[in-house]
Order: sequence, then structure tokens, then C-alpha cells
Amino acid sequence: MILNASDAAVAQAAQALRDGHLVGLPTETVYGLAANATDGDAVAKIFVAKGRPADHPLIVHVASADQVPLFAGQVPEFAQRLMQAFWPGPLTLILPRRSGVASASAGGQDSIGLRCPSHPLAQQLLRACAAMGVDGLSAPSANRFGRVSPTTAAHVQSELGPDLLILDGGECDVGIESTIIDCTRGEPVLLRPGHITRAHIEAACGRAVLDKDTPQEVLGQSAPRASGTLESHYAPRAKVRLMIAADIAHKLQALGPHANNLGVWSTERPMDEQGWGAGVLWRQQAATAEQAAHDLFSVLRDLDARGVTQIWVQLPPDTPEWEGVRDRLQRAAA
Repeated sequence: MILNASDAAVAQAAQALRDGHLVGLPTETVYGLAANATDGDAVAKIFVAKGRPADHPLIVHVASADQVPLFAGQVPEFAQRLMQAFWPGPLTLILPRRSGVASASAGGQDSIGLRCPSHPLAQQLLRACAAMGVDGLSAPSANRFGRVSPTTAAHVQSELGPDLLILDGGECDVGIESTIIDCTRGEPVLLRPGHITRAHIEAACGRAVLDKDTPQEVLGQSAPRASGTLESHYAPRAKVRLMIAADIAHKLQALGPHANNLGVWSTERPMDEQGWGAGVLWRQQAATAEQAAHDLFSVLRDLDARGVTQIWVQLPPDTPEWEGVRDRLQRAAA
């Protein structure tokens, strides 16, 4: 059931969450499948609905940094700087978890991922939940595990069915999931790139951002598990292949009118459409990383829905601003 944004809809969703039900939640990144973060039975419903392994941690969404002490045992000084700089916004921080709190949401780890979303409807719902005693919402992307994340309420409904209560907050502005920074090992470590880049993080906290593959002996302990970091993730039903623009053009030319059930997402039309045959669907890839991130999951979902069996994607530039888009595409193609 999709509810248009209103005070009554938010109140209904907050009541459902307090009662242990799941709710489709809009954020600025993608839509989430939300449950009361401290209700283990409710959180278990997320894992069942998504088909997600129970040891794969969820991100807990909070209304403000004031709620962080309810979940985190300590907050390093550099993490405090990141909250001040980017919250509310598309940044998740992995922090040491308070003992006895939100174990199911953390996948049994002694760390917890926290984020304060900037979407106004998400903020309204989080505040309404807090007023009812629900201090945070666990909310992974509202899709089947490993599949393409949803960026509209209709995407959520098509993925998880008509019985789920979904708040319709419109199309997501960012379009890919939050940047994840591990703050449990003494230095900021990038676990998942996103809209907020390494350069943004370094400028805000005054420290170099280390890579997730930094040797354990350097950081003193291994990286915690985090959402969206599996090798294969964000995958449509169609097989995704990443290529440079010249290879896409050459392969299309070789196939000519024999190309069939093929989607192409590239910055320039690879060849005269007359040479494709009817079996090729072309979508234009934006020239900027920000717009391409916004479009990415919608394009994959649209081509999937049209029945293509392969999606050829022009590999974006290997530059810092494109890191989040490249990450999602490489996982989709894994």
C-alpha cells in the first residue's frame, strides 16, 4: 500500500513501526525497508522479506546525532567531525556498538552502522517514531538481497509486493547508497564509496582516508562487515557487461541487425540506430557522476523490465568523483 506524503501517513507508518511491522521508507539515497532497530523480532522480518543472510548487518537510521549515544559506545573525534559536516546526509559511520543494543541489526557484530538521512519525509518519520519510543530504524535497501536498489515507491512495491506499507517520498535525489566510513579502527576507512567522496571526507575530518584493503597489521584489526560490500550486488536479472565506448560500438557493428534483447547505457549513441535492428534499447549515460548516480538503478530496472538479457554499460572514468558509480557497476557485473 503506497501512501502519499502527509502527516496522517507519517503517523500511520510510525504506529506500524512501533507495532513491529515493516515500512518502505524514502531517503535521499534509495528507498529503505524499515523496522524498529531495537526490536529483534521486527528486524528479523527484514531479513526474511529480503532473503538476506542474518549475519549481514543493517544500517540504523537516526533523526539526529543526539541519538547516536543510544547505539554507539564511543564516537572518535574524527567521526564527530564527519557528523557535523555531513549529517543529515548520505554518510554512514561504523562505530563501536553499545553492549546489549541492536544486536540483530548489527548482524551480531560489536560495531553498528549509523546514518542520519536528509530526506524530509524520512526525518519526519524518524522524529515521529522517536516520540513513540522507537529510537532508530534499521533500513537496508527495499529490494531482494543482492538485486537492484529501488529509487521510487513503485520500485519497492514491484519488488516486495502490494501488502507492504510504503511512504511515497518521490524519486530519490542521490540514487546510490550512502558512503560508509569505518570509524572503529582509529582511522577513517572507506568501506563503500558514494556521493560523499574520499576528498570530502578527508577535508572534513583532517585525516587521510584509508582503503578497506589496508592490511590488518596496519589498523590492528580486520574490517567489520558492512552493507553493500559483497563482490556481487546491485544486480539486475540481465547480465551486465562493462566496456569502453569503442568496444561497445565495435561489438554492435559486428552484430548488426542480429543484435537482440540487448540494452546499452553509454554517453554517446554508439552507431546509427538503423544498424541496430529492433532488439537494441539505448539509454544515454549522463556526462556527470552526480547525474549518472541518480539514473543508474532506474536505468538498470527499466532495461530489466523490458526483457533484455544483457546490458552493456560504458565504464565511467576512473576518477574520484565517479568512484561510487563504478563501485555499483562493478558489483552489478560481478
